[in-house]
Amino acid sequence: MNLKSSLRSLVYQTEKIAQHVRFASQPAPQNGWPTLLGISFPKSGTHLLDQILLGLAQVAPFSKRIHSFYAEYDGESGVKRAPEQALHWLDSLRPGDIASAHLFARPEAVIRVCSPRFTPYFIFRDPRDVVVSHVFYVTDMEQRHVHHTYYQSLPDFDARLKVSILGRPDADVEFPNIADRFAPYLGWLDRPEVLTLHFEDLIHARAATLARILDHLLVRAPLSASRERILSAMEESINPTKSPTFRSGKTGEWSKHFTDEHKRLFKDAAGDLLVKLGYEQNNDW
Repeated sequence: MNLKSSLRSLVYQTEKIAQHVRFASQPAPQNGWPTLLGISFPKSGTHLLDQILLGLAQVAPFSKRIHSFYAEYDGESGVKRAPEQALHWLDSLRPGDIASAHLFARPEAVIRVCSPRFTPYFIFRDPRDVVVSHVFYVTDMEQRHVHHTYYQSLPDFDARLKVSILGRPDADVEFPNIADRFAPYLGWLDRPEVLTLHFEDLIHARAATLARILDHLLVRAPLSASRERILSAMEESINPTKSPTFRSGKTGEWSKHFTDEHKRLFKDAAGDLLVKLGYEQNNDW
């Protein structure tokens, strides 16, 4: 273990001990404290959900897991990680950890996540806003991203948006179209153990959505603090300026960027994805 890893481990262990001391008088749930796991589709509010869950550390012995984020693709190389890596990461999490992941709903992962060990959440966003956000992120915000140089080489935003919709089927690394990128996550929608969240609801109906997040936890782990105190801690923990990938946090921005051609390409690529996710009634938009 190198020095950096050793320091991270020390910080993590110290925080765990401090939280257990701080909340020593709070009885543990019958099955122990669960791991709070925020699963997200990329560019769909990963850091927002993470901040909300971290707010629970103010009212119960939860703590941030060092190296708490897992992604199915390495951002710099674009290499897809083996399924065993996701399982190893899930198995490394401990009771009371708060962690987040871009995690596919593979059968083995679903079995682990949908067990009493976890209180899981899955957040997603209108895929049309996702592809717009992806363009800004890859082009302007993350120079180490595997597709950054390619996006920079394209003539304009319209060309980049087409790539974010259609993917890069001829690239050396895997980058499928928007529907195929979402497909491995769809299995989370069918699991009652996983609370599904629309990013838009955290923007436009935050109080009600925070209450749903809390209620999902209380089923598994009753807390001693008052409901008002817990919800206040969750709300107060939200700070967009601390998100390294935050840009605007707005919803419906796609309508400002989609041309008729983008709409056609998206409909051809995505099929009924928007209907499945509850963003449209049909394909006539």
